[in-house]
Amino acid sequence: MRAERHIAGMLRQIARRQDVVDIAPQGTPRKAAALAHVAERYGYTYGMAYRTGYKNSLVQVRMYRDPRPGARAREAAAVSAHPQAGNGGTVPGLKQGSLTPLSEAIGAVAVMKDLVTYDVMAQYVASRGQQVLVYLTCAVLTLLMLIEKSPVEAVASGAAVALLVAVAFRVGAIRRERITRRLTAAGFLVIHDPQGAQRFHRPEHQPPGHHGPFTR
Repeated sequence: MRAERHIAGMLRQIARRQDVVDIAPQGTPRKAAALAHVAERYGYTYGMAYRTGYKNSLVQVRMYRDPRPGARAREAAAVSAHPQAGNGGTVPGLKQGSLTPLSEAIGAVAVMKDLVTYDVMAQYVASRGQQVLVYLTCAVLTLLMLIEKSPVEAVASGAAVALLVAVAFRVGAIRRERITRRLTAAGFLVIHDPQGAQRFHRPEHQPPGHHGPFTR
């Protein structure tokens, strides 16, 4: 099964004690989050997520090895409890042979999904300058349509496009605000990476950036 192949590939990276583990690209944030949760159980911490692949259709997650004693204890417990993980056996937090979380891991996977989704959405957040450029483009299109259409039709078409763009910007902002509320309610702190982008940090974890999670 594809899920087992992805789990096995990730666990091979973990077994080599790599500082960075790149989870095989997944079709949805939910699947990527499930694998990231397993990596956490083996002593890794979330670094970043972004879209990749053909037409950016896949989600890539990068995890970083946590050197703290608590993380190493977590890894030892996972290895002991799941000796056949990656070879068709059970893995921490997921139903065997799938990327569906067990009941006790649903909450943790949901939090991971929020982290992944927020980072993926951040790729498409337009700055104020970019938004102005989009609206100017709508205005130019309206002027071009005046060549072939009546003024009323051209203005109506341009306004419709501008309205759709405005709605898309607002819907994205609302989704990011909701995710931010959920993550802060779960105990995360809002921080900013070296490029100024908003990220989330668990107070008990080493702040992202110490292991290079903001570089691909």
